[in-house]
Amino acid sequence: MSSCPHVSPAGILCVADQCHGLRELALNYHLLSDELLLALSSEKHVRLEHLRIDVVSENPGQTHFHTIQKSSWDAFIRHSPKVNLVMYFFLYEEEFDPFFRYEIPATHLYFGRSVSKDVLGRVGMTCPRLVELVVCANGLRPLDEELIRIAERCKNLSAIGLGECEVSCSAFVEFVKMCGGRLSQLSIMEEVLIPDQTYSLEQIHWEVSKHLGRVWFPDMMPTW
Repeated sequence: MSSCPHVSPAGILCVADQCHGLRELALNYHLLSDELLLALSSEKHVRLEHLRIDVVSENPGQTHFHTIQKSSWDAFIRHSPKVNLVMYFFLYEEEFDPFFRYEIPATHLYFGRSVSKDVLGRVGMTCPRLVELVVCANGLRPLDEELIRIAERCKNLSAIGLGECEVSCSAFVEFVKMCGGRLSQLSIMEEVLIPDQTYSLEQIHWEVSKHLGRVWFPDMMPTW
């Protein structure tokens, strides 16, 4: 239901109320409501296996994003403790204020536009079930503390991808060391890594490979 502009929150709520066998649902964030999460959490409803939410802004500053209550997320995850909650964010930095203010059960997060250090720091504090994180861009402020916090608190993290970001080589090695062999996917552009006094770009792949238990190299930007 992600690309259904003529469906209202009441309409999707009706589906959840009547289709008790529904196991997978994809929808735009404007269709998500506390009532919908509670309907999906009712005793009559089967356990949801996959919920995808697209959070999209086409016009910066003109789209209002409502807040979902923590109690609704708590009820939802009690009913469906193994659900994959996948969230795609295509927002501008100033639009993230309603998100990641308290713990949510997100397992997969994809940021398609630039996302601030502050937001990524909040991700580490509020998404303990996180399995996969993809950040397309962040800017020119190193994400050292944010990555370490995510490694500390997101014990299920097994896949991460970083695009136009900056991370010091020492912090990146520490992040990989903390996550260890559970990182089955580690996609980092070479340009993301900033050499420091401890590691050069030539040294880092050996150190990362040691902690992963397999050969690893950073991704290279094509020259054409």
